[in-house]
Amino acid sequence: MMDPKVVVMGGGTGIGVLLRGLKQFPADITAIVTVADDGGSSGRLRKEFNIPPPGDVRNVLVALAEVEPLIEELFQHRFASGEGLTGHSLGNLLVAGMTSITGDFAKGITELSTVLNVRGKVLPASNRSIELFAKMKDGSTVYGESLIPKAGKQIEQVFIHPPDAEALPETVRAIEQADVIVIGPGSLFTSILPNLIVPGIRDAINRSKARKVYICNAMTQPGETDGFSASDHLHALEKHTGGTLVDTILVHDEEIPVPVLENYEKQQAFPVRCDYERLEQFGCQVVTDTFMHYDGLVLRHDAKKVSEALLARD
Repeated sequence: MMDPKVVVMGGGTGIGVLLRGLKQFPADITAIVTVADDGGSSGRLRKEFNIPPPGDVRNVLVALAEVEPLIEELFQHRFASGEGLTGHSLGNLLVAGMTSITGDFAKGITELSTVLNVRGKVLPASNRSIELFAKMKDGSTVYGESLIPKAGKQIEQVFIHPPDAEALPETVRAIEQADVIVIGPGSLFTSILPNLIVPGIRDAINRSKARKVYICNAMTQPGETDGFSASDHLHALEKHTGGTLVDTILVHDEEIPVPVLENYEKQQAFPVRCDYERLEQFGCQVVTDTFMHYDGLVLRHDAKKVSEALLARD
């Protein structure tokens, strides 16, 4: 039997953790990465060179790479000094450089994938930058992916500009051919939804007959999902995509140790409640397990256990 085709969509650190585990399993992996980031090194390169932001792409390339640890460290190296270099990671500069050489962001990623011996494919949601903005529940509007969580307000809905941004054709094709579509983990409004509300991607997911799995975060995110339960995450997904999006949700169900909770409380982050009764109203399968482990006082998804759940055949 051929390896299942697994499409993983997201951004930030969460998708990288998952991909490191998933590549250890027999699976044909495609990672679809958001191009809405506008902060830090990515934001600077985006403005200076008029290219999509490279940061999330860099992290995913490294997560799927089959190279010596020193090469990975080099790719992630961030300059601490130097005129014009301070704050930039070498990997971001390489993505920008390869985009300049090939004249195309997606082609540049493909070339770097070959250099890094990437296990699978890395595709941007779109071949151009997308700007994210949010309508808040108080009626105000916040522009910019990096500024939305900092506003300290409840998010009503997020939108992209341009609203008719074209999805990369290869990305749409990967979704159409997928056996499993994985959404998350990651920041709901600023890492996950910027992918899903690109019209071509949204429509392809809604048409797809693949198993569609949402990996729910274990903790709320300040300024983004304050007070959210697991079903609130699903509600936001459906509100933005116009219908039933997922058929399975993975939820961590182990009690979190007090020292870890206290560490997150300092950041105003709290456990996401698994509200079974409301989740059942969404008509999806709820899979609970110990999906997290602890890196000191920080929660991380257990990539092996999550991957096993994603690839499980009924």
